Amino acid sequence: MIGLTGSIAVGKSTVLELLRAWGARTIDADQVAHKVMATPAVRDALSQAFGPGILDSRGGIDRGALGRIVFRDPAALARLEAIVHPAVGQAIDASIERAVEPVIVIEAIKLIEAGLHRGYDALWVVTAPPEQQAARLMETRGLTAAEAWLRIDAQSPPSAKAPLANVVIDNRSDRGGLERQVRAAWERVQEELGHSRA
Repeated sequence: MIGLTGSIAVGKSTVLELLRAWGARTIDADQVAHKVMATPAVRDALSQAFGPGILDSRGGIDRGALGRIVFRDPAALARLEAIVHPAVGQAIDASIERAVEPVIVIEAIKLIEAGLHRGYDALWVVTAPPEQQAARLMETRGLTAAEAWLRIDAQSPPSAKAPLANVVIDNRSDRGGLERQVRAAWERVQEELGHSRA
């Protein structure tokens, strides 16, 4: 079991796509959180905590409206996590139980902060310069520079994550450079699996 983490917009999803293509069972905690937040119990708890303004016209969670609240206020972000994280953890555990693949990769932005990395066999951390993170957020999510930096500044820096990692993937170059690093780390995992079966 590999825990995959890193700050926002460093390229974790791309790493996860590569590992999925190479045969790993991949679990994206953000996608799990989307599903969890759509359940009536969690949606209602969030609406009570943050007000009906976080709901869209169909009664679902407006993630943009919620983000504008929680990324400006650490206490609000902690409140959000206290509501969502337990249900996300349960859903991830259920997915792990169903897995038949020899390698399971769990990607979560708050993996270390939640202490989940201690339960996995390895921790991979993806890094990128903050300026690249901001540029990616503005390009892919349509955020303003101020909104992008709010999200970046709300998270713990790479310097707090990388020292804990078994593998650090530096995503400051192009897709090819990223893929070469991920391939090398994946091949080491395959070698370890081969030795363990021998």
